[in-house]
Amino acid sequence: MAALSGNEIKKIRSLSSKKFRDEYGLFIVEGEKMVSEAVSSPFSVEKIFRKDEIGEEAMSRITQLSSPSQALAIVRKPSGLYLDTAGQISSALSSGKGLYLALDSIRDPGNLGTILRIADWFGLDGVFASRDTVDIFNPKVVQSTMGAIFRVRFHYADIPMLARSVINAGGHVYGTFLDGGSIYSSELDCGASAPSVIVIGNESEGISPQVSALVSGRLFIPPYPADDPGSESLNAAVATAVTVAEFRRRCLHRV
Repeated sequence: MAALSGNEIKKIRSLSSKKFRDEYGLFIVEGEKMVSEAVSSPFSVEKIFRKDEIGEEAMSRITQLSSPSQALAIVRKPSGLYLDTAGQISSALSSGKGLYLALDSIRDPGNLGTILRIADWFGLDGVFASRDTVDIFNPKVVQSTMGAIFRVRFHYADIPMLARSVINAGGHVYGTFLDGGSIYSSELDCGASAPSVIVIGNESEGISPQVSALVSGRLFIPPYPADDPGSESLNAAVATAVTVAEFRRRCLHRV
């Protein structure tokens, strides 16, 4: 079996920390399916370790999961992840149309991973996130995307700047609010001729005041029954799924 040096093990283990992921420009992917997704994607796979080649003891020392998987890959982070100017944001809005998500301070790794899966499932044109959103290369985020991380266009950007870029392009900015109009009876623009962005707010605070001021379409997901909601609100990822599904339903209905 191929032996791993102490330095290799130390470097791989260090990638559980954002500090070292940023320093090395690398992140970890685990599991046969995820490693296969990485290999077939445009991402650069630096090295692959397999349990049957390095042994279970060595794999248990480098895994970031509760139990070692059959395969682990070291993958290079893509360039262009951070957008700092309005021009860069405008360029990332593809051909000046499309449906996008904007994540305003999403902090839970599981939520971010699930939201990327939702974006992948519904074929969104991209996902933007505020700088204080959890790191997309956090191991919990990576694993919970189930491969969507390799297919969804993702950028960190200033969300108010993004919203203004969308508005300047003739598009719409939507968000969910407890005082919004029912999503099922509101006018929704799916981004056929100009970009439309759906803002998803922080798990506990919702959409920030700076972004709220730029939202033109305030939407509400009504509970059932309407006069006895029970829970105070929906989980951020669940709210994303319901909202995006309704946008896509409208798009299909209009075809």
